[in-house]
Amino acid sequence: MLKCLIYVSVTFLFMVSCGSVAQQQYKSHSVQKGETVYSISKEYAISEETIYNLNPDAKNGLKVNSVLIIPSNSVISSGTNNNNFRQHKVKKKETLYGIAQLYNVSVDEIKKLNKDLYSRGLKKGENLLIPAKANNSETNGSNTGNTLPGTQKYTVKAKETKFGIARKFGISIAELEDLNPDLGDSLKVGTTLIVPDKTVIENAEIDDENFQYYEVKPKEGFYRLKAKFGLSEEEVIALNPYAKDGLKDGMILKIPKEENTISQEDISVVNLENKIDNKKMKTVALMLPFRLMRSASDTTSSDEDLLKRDPTLRVALDFYSGALMAADFAKDKGISVTMNVYDTEKSDTKVASIISKSEFKNVDAVIGPLLQKNVEKASAMLKGEKIPVFSPLSNREMAMNDNLFQTLPTDAVLQKTMIRYLKEHSSGKNIIIISDSKRAKQREMIQNAIPMAKTVSPRGGGYIQASDITSVASEGMDNWVILETQNPVLVSSAVNVLAAMPANYKVRLFTLDRNEAYEWYEVSSTRLAKLNFTFPSVNKNISEDDRNPFLISYKNKYGVLPNRYAIRGFDVTYDVLLRLASEKDIYDAIMPESETVYIENKFRYEKSNTEGYCNEAAYILKYNDELKFEVVE
Repeated sequence: MLKCLIYVSVTFLFMVSCGSVAQQQYKSHSVQKGETVYSISKEYAISEETIYNLNPDAKNGLKVNSVLIIPSNSVISSGTNNNNFRQHKVKKKETLYGIAQLYNVSVDEIKKLNKDLYSRGLKKGENLLIPAKANNSETNGSNTGNTLPGTQKYTVKAKETKFGIARKFGISIAELEDLNPDLGDSLKVGTTLIVPDKTVIENAEIDDENFQYYEVKPKEGFYRLKAKFGLSEEEVIALNPYAKDGLKDGMILKIPKEENTISQEDISVVNLENKIDNKKMKTVALMLPFRLMRSASDTTSSDEDLLKRDPTLRVALDFYSGALMAADFAKDKGISVTMNVYDTEKSDTKVASIISKSEFKNVDAVIGPLLQKNVEKASAMLKGEKIPVFSPLSNREMAMNDNLFQTLPTDAVLQKTMIRYLKEHSSGKNIIIISDSKRAKQREMIQNAIPMAKTVSPRGGGYIQASDITSVASEGMDNWVILETQNPVLVSSAVNVLAAMPANYKVRLFTLDRNEAYEWYEVSSTRLAKLNFTFPSVNKNISEDDRNPFLISYKNKYGVLPNRYAIRGFDVTYDVLLRLASEKDIYDAIMPESETVYIENKFRYEKSNTEGYCNEAAYILKYNDELKFEVVE
């Protein structure tokens, strides 16, 4: 095609097609001294917007002898229509897609004639050049069932929403509604929509649990988003790849939900021993599954045999020994304690019978039962009296009541604690996630919190090789690898590969869930220590050399050091007694911004999303060079 060059200024060169059609569409105007865009628009009976759209550099001012591109008189005359073009004055709330639909043209065709629209949105009252189509009628505003140029038909799938579909195709809700005038407030599966012919992301499903969806406001940029959501431009783009070309009015962005949790900086450790104020008698009901009736009738077995056959009985006895020691410590602090002990026999029916027959109105707190269904039964029966029930060992999601306290942090709390730590310390780190398909939810949680994290998927046999890591690792900086799996083969291969990385790769290993796979015989403890293996934990470990008064007293009384169940019996019971003694009502002693710390466990109760209270306090531990677990936080 023959082309010619038209000099617009000393430094700017504008190329236009010189074919006969182009010559009919445009002509040039050499700027004279004293001329302005306004005077030139009046001379040619066109709008100033038309001149600016065709000559974006004119916004910086006109220079004498510079050349402007002007629509020829045969194209536009005082805003009237002709065979090639027409003008359209933008009305309030109109969108490009709506205008394109009105004239049966594509958005790209409008932008080609109004080049300023490539970098900004529409302005109310401006005049646009619209290419005319011989088969178009401005009055019908319809394409009679055919899709517009640059669009396609799309069938709504299950779980899809207007937000999701608008985001999928990179348009605003208003533009989606312009393309589909009959679109209601909700979408039905199987509905056919008109959408742009290209997608910007694949998945149109909305994840309301982990994300909020934000519609970009006019003139809003990445700086304002950072001030509003605390996300950098890179983090926004990582979650919304189509935003790499810039933000536009109405763009739908996926933003991590803000958690209404207390920040770590606001949490302080409180010693309730220094806050004892209420020394009146405290009555505590301790409900444990001793199964004494069965033991008494089983004359053929020794006590040792019973303990071997019944792990629940062993746990109950250990917990009980720690609880008794806690009552002794409380009495030494001047707190009067009556502890009524009940055998629940591992039966919810027995629990109901105990509560029905016993006088519980004067009980200040119930500790137990151990089993989840039994503790749920007890809290349900006692919620009318508002008697607090403390579940000592269950970390599963429970049927909560207003009076139920879950003293053991759930897996969700542990995961949240670890993700918060990773997010707070991720600056300057190269974050790598290794995850199998069974831990996809955990992988997504991490990516939501740290959008810049890289991912590695295990190979077909459920393992990784060194090349999988070196392809995403960075030399000379900290590489934090988060391993999410319950597959011991993957754990073993990942630990071996990471521990053998060259010295110029600084590697540290994390997980949200230290499960049994890390105890597999082929997983080297020495290599875990080399990688500073870090994970969340309900409790910390104590040393036999620790001179803690409880450990000394326990060994003097029972001849052995306490195991973790005996320690938990002490920690839970002592915390409950101190809370009862620090306030007139134990519910007043629930301080979401305060943690109590004891031998191995700590407690910080927050109101549950449903009812009751959950312990939100957890440790972050690290495997150190001495093959011991060290408290990181």
